[in-house]
Amino acid sequence: MARRIEHRTRSDWGVPVVYRTLIDPEYLRERLKVLGGHNAALLEHEVTTDGARYRLRHGVAGEDLPGVLGRLLGDSITVDRQESWRADSNGDYSGTVRVTIAGTPGDMSGTQKIVADGDGSVRSVEGSVRIPIPLIGGAVEENVARQVTDLLTKESDFTDDWLRTHQG
Repeated sequence: MARRIEHRTRSDWGVPVVYRTLIDPEYLRERLKVLGGHNAALLEHEVTTDGARYRLRHGVAGEDLPGVLGRLLGDSITVDRQESWRADSNGDYSGTVRVTIAGTPGDMSGTQKIVADGDGSVRSVEGSVRIPIPLIGGAVEENVARQVTDLLTKESDFTDDWLRTHQG
């Protein structure tokens, strides 16, 4: 059984500014430098006239993993994250996110949106974490879902700080 993730954050910045920031390779590299862990990297990046896609790599130290998962996976894990965005006809953006963990049967998949909210915008991520390990999978899913939500909150805070310092 998968665990749901729902994360929403509001920004004082409008949809176009938030979107341009989220797909900016300089921003992505700096965010990974601050929040991505060991061996974090921007592996792929492509922007077209109607959207973008990129692949990120995060490193997570074994001691930062939930108890059981840390014992199963060892010293560290590599997390690959693929995101895509496309322009919607109303000026908003929507896309997908998929996360895989090397050496495990688990994954996370979901959707993401940036929509107008007054003078600002709201970014949302909805998805599910699935760790099909008998007996302990549900507990691990719950813990991983909490960690993903915490990471999304930290990324939102980073984005707000970035916008304040880079948008003048």
